[in-house]
Amino acid sequence: MRLALGLLLLGLLAAGALGAPLLQAWLEHDPFLPDLMARYAAPSAEHPLGTDDLGRDLLLRLLYGARVSLSVGLAVALGAALLGTAIGLLAAWRGGWVDAALMRVADGMLALPALPLLVVLAAVDTGRFGLPRGEALSDILRITVILVIFGWVGVARLARAAALRELTQDYVAAARVAGASEARVLWRHVLPNIAGPITVATALAVAGAILAESTLSFLGLGIQPPAPSWGNMLSNAQEMVFNAPLVAVWPGVMILMAVAGCTLTADGVRR
Repeated sequence: MRLALGLLLLGLLAAGALGAPLLQAWLEHDPFLPDLMARYAAPSAEHPLGTDDLGRDLLLRLLYGARVSLSVGLAVALGAALLGTAIGLLAAWRGGWVDAALMRVADGMLALPALPLLVVLAAVDTGRFGLPRGEALSDILRITVILVIFGWVGVARLARAAALRELTQDYVAAARVAGASEARVLWRHVLPNIAGPITVATALAVAGAILAESTLSFLGLGIQPPAPSWGNMLSNAQEMVFNAPLVAVWPGVMILMAVAGCTLTADGVRR
């Protein structure tokens, strides 16, 4: 039941994100173009959820924001899962000083204050490194890389612990006796047997990445306007939370749906 509900919530968000251009063509509104004559319009057939402080359609901006948030969440979770699994398997396989060095690096990353460092790194001017500034794709790439740097640690520790347990099993010894190489043992035997907990951790990482991206965008250090993001939509709405509360409510609802969907999916997979 939890898995089905989680997949339903994520499916609705994904369908809305993919169908945003079609809905834009049907409503005939540009979610990036201000219309000051329609500021804070009430929900209607023309604007199903109303408009924001610049007269832009809220529903369309929410759906285009879903593209950004879901893309960042999936990219960060997959990147952290791949990097963390590789490091965890390497630590479990090699052991000794390699294991000790990698786990001390992981411990050091856990000891760092994540949010202040995320804010500092997100504020770095990418133009100094020859990267474009103010473009949505550049912002997404920058935020993704930063979050992956901090997101691999949990997966690495989980993969290492699970791999150490599996490497002591009889089937691993049998594979080695049969002449299987270490790479084949890890890839064909150990990795499939630790995929379950890694999958759960990856699903939870999507929720964490969405919250982190929304936080950075809310602080003005993530996705920059006019590109819509649930975080920067909340930031723009905070001054009108009493006069036009729906402008702030809907981005919060979308974040809640995404995080709840990821959490329910992870719990369903675990069960």
